[in-house]
Amino acid sequence: MLENLQHLPSSQNKAEQLQAQFSDLAPALNARQAIIESQRCLYCYDAPCTRICPTEIDVPSFIQNIATGNINGAAKGILDQNILGASCARVCPTEILCEHACVRNHDAEGAPVKIGLLQRYALDHMQFAKHPFERAAATGKKIAIVGAGPAGLSCAHQLARLGHDVVIFEAQKKSGGLNEYGIAKYKLTNNAAQKEIEFLLGIGGIEIRHEQVLGSNLQLADLQLDFDAVFLALGLTASRQLGVQNEASAGMLAAVDYIAELRQATDLTRLPVPQQAIILGAGNTAIDMAVQIARLGAEQVTLVYRRGAEHMSATLHEQAIAKDNQVRIITWAKPDEVLLDVHGKVRGMRFEKMRNVAGKAVATGDFFELAGQAIFKAIGQELDATQLKNVAQDLQLENCKIRVDSQYRTNLSKVFAGGDCIPAGQDLTVQAVQHGKLAALAIHQQWL
Repeated sequence: MLENLQHLPSSQNKAEQLQAQFSDLAPALNARQAIIESQRCLYCYDAPCTRICPTEIDVPSFIQNIATGNINGAAKGILDQNILGASCARVCPTEILCEHACVRNHDAEGAPVKIGLLQRYALDHMQFAKHPFERAAATGKKIAIVGAGPAGLSCAHQLARLGHDVVIFEAQKKSGGLNEYGIAKYKLTNNAAQKEIEFLLGIGGIEIRHEQVLGSNLQLADLQLDFDAVFLALGLTASRQLGVQNEASAGMLAAVDYIAELRQATDLTRLPVPQQAIILGAGNTAIDMAVQIARLGAEQVTLVYRRGAEHMSATLHEQAIAKDNQVRIITWAKPDEVLLDVHGKVRGMRFEKMRNVAGKAVATGDFFELAGQAIFKAIGQELDATQLKNVAQDLQLENCKIRVDSQYRTNLSKVFAGGDCIPAGQDLTVQAVQHGKLAALAIHQQWL
């Protein structure tokens, strides 16, 4: 996958140094810290933290359980609403969701309750004698799910709880979707994604088949015939293109491809690392890429965005992480051309300066260049609509995503969809989990 970077040298840092660079970004709370922090919660009757949570976790309830020492009770309450609560506690942007809504988040106190860390504490320390969820009586229904990412896994677990049998078809060699392949290595450490999946499967009734690619060795029409319902949790697998000259040259790569290789690498010293790296984008993936390449040993890392800092989709928390890792951020600059050396390999990029005119980025005609031996594109992912149309000619799309109704039903018989592949997606793990859960309930409801 990293063929375009094979001409670059590997990291000059030792394996032990690199391992330390990718240890847990946010150290966990210990027991004493968890108790003290949980006692800061006011247990608000209207709970704005719960109202803003995409998966509707009863936040005051689980925090009160921690405060009274009922860790299993706290964990059960979280998992009842979000079976992937352990990973969400690590990757969810709590700073713009539950913690932002916390009533303690005001100038006088200046610090919300650490809800994310408390959620993580509960799920890291739960000790159930058996799986906390039991399957309902068998319904005889069998559902196919395409995609073992957060939406697919959440849907599968909810369906299993309701007594249905589920088969998940996953294109990759491992389950987990972005949690396994697309999240910064320092956010989900110690094989956390796979441990969470192992726990989820403990309910029974769920089978996962890997290396099953829709449109290749897996056909939607066959699934419609063989199963009582189908849930498409495809995610977004196609990287957007810049549309500039020399875009396919050696040294150009989608950020998600590098992150995937990094997350699966057993020896970080073997990864190609440029001396100077350019990252294009303004979201959390762009930040993840910039910080990780810096921690691997790139001497100069520059993130470039075509609009202003106030328009960046990466949270202020993520931007602060980038700055803490000496990532330079340049705004109001639009990619114009990939610059190549005499061997046809990337040596940098030319940008056109932009300016803000009534909220729009307007070209100035003024250009500048940045040196870099590698350019990583983090300008967004999209559904491979062409491939999908080859799979199902009649499947209706909306804004290049799968069109669904309020019950997550597509226009095709027995076919539902959710997660990032539908228009309502916001590229948040926690929202994908909610889509999967709600789609499962909708699938179940049709047989009542």
